[in-house]
Amino acid sequence: MATDTTGKIDTAAGTPEELTGLLVRKTMRNEALIASWDQGCHATQAVTGRWPVEHHFYVRGRHYSPLLVTETIRQALALLTHTTHEIPLNHRLGWESVRCDMDPRALAVGGEPAEIELLITHTGVTRRRLGSAHLSARVGVLRDGAHLATAELKYTTHPPAIYDRLRGEYADAREAFARALPLTPPAPPSRVGVKAVKDVVLTPTDTPHTWTLRLDTSHTVLFDHPHDHVPGMVLLEAAGQAAHARFMSRSSTAVCFDTTFLRYVEFDQPCLITAEPAEPDAWGRNRVKVSAAQAGRVAFTSTVTSEPTVARR
Repeated sequence: MATDTTGKIDTAAGTPEELTGLLVRKTMRNEALIASWDQGCHATQAVTGRWPVEHHFYVRGRHYSPLLVTETIRQALALLTHTTHEIPLNHRLGWESVRCDMDPRALAVGGEPAEIELLITHTGVTRRRLGSAHLSARVGVLRDGAHLATAELKYTTHPPAIYDRLRGEYADAREAFARALPLTPPAPPSRVGVKAVKDVVLTPTDTPHTWTLRLDTSHTVLFDHPHDHVPGMVLLEAAGQAAHARFMSRSSTAVCFDTTFLRYVEFDQPCLITAEPAEPDAWGRNRVKVSAAQAGRVAFTSTVTSEPTVARR
């Protein structure tokens, strides 16, 4: 799939699958979740996704991981950013904040692939003189016509000149990716709610409820291609695993992630993940505040709300 010098896509080059993969920023075709989208310029646009019945990372037991919802939203927003809003593909997208509320009963795996419909309204698009843009979106998510989730997001895009200046020595993704720290020992998979050691993104420390971020850059779902910083989805996975470990005895399922991204997390420095109880929400559901800190500065916070697993039956 080709782009011109301005980063715009040559839609005549490559297959439809290659085009979709490029738009959602996935090099592995089977990780692109978007099947089709409304190509008009309506206030609210529909994007259709499809979830597989089996997936080595996002299917856990007989349920989809809650973060598959967020990843589907991420892909849909990237696609609309480059198509409807005509932001060149060589601009870099980054989250400022994400809140996603889910109905865990809608995450059960069925006998057929799940049809996902996202209804996306961009509530604000502010373009800066030098090419950066600030966008906000509200998303409703349906599964087979029934409510699955709602989300609100704020994110930015930067052209190469601004992004490279912002990132300085980390601007080159391949170089930054290659500087990742050696892989550290995993927490027990069952402790953090995943099936395999390879999927664990936390390493225990001597301090209770504190871990270091564990980055297996060979993980083809979390790291589909080289990145210049730790992706937001990896940080969200760390938040989910830390919250699971904090409330493991209560056998809970995450139903809401309310997240703020404050600064980039680098590959070449240790990153500490902490999880502390927060006040229950208005419905009495457990909440835990997860924070990521690097070089003594908080880079990320996410308040994770959970429900007891039995509430899904």
